Amino acid sequence: MGNIDIALHDITKFHRANFIFLTKLGAFDNTQFHRVVKNFIIQGGNTDNVKVAAKRGKIGHYLLPTDTKRGFTHKRGVISMPSSEIENPHKLASPYEFFITQQDAFHLDGDFTIFGEVIDGMDVVDKINAVTVDESDWPLTNIYIKTVKILE
Repeated sequence: MGNIDIALHDITKFHRANFIFLTKLGAFDNTQFHRVVKNFIIQGGNTDNVKVAAKRGKIGHYLLPTDTKRGFTHKRGVISMPSSEIENPHKLASPYEFFITQQDAFHLDGDFTIFGEVIDGMDVVDKINAVTVDESDWPLTNIYIKTVKILE
């Protein structure tokens, strides 16, 4: 649907380093925006692609600590990391997924780590957020992330 350019925050070191590390390994390539909640978020990084799953299996399974006291808020256009789906009272972050806020979502502040923000491509975020989804917020037509690149 287009390109989304994101600036990563230096201050959230673990989450920034994790995103760069996984990007360099191609862990986000050929994944999907698998959760689209109208006027709220688009969530990416998940996939049912067996090659991507195998690659991630070799990288390993781990969670990241929250890092929420850096002064960032979940305003429109930030990139943040969701909690793992496992029993997780400390809201440790799933390293392979991320979400972009399509609208301000300040109620998320303090629970999820913001590690960057969209600097170009919010029109693409808006297009993705407008797609038709099923009752579990999964887009009826798959929205693939072809590749993620780190630009210096």
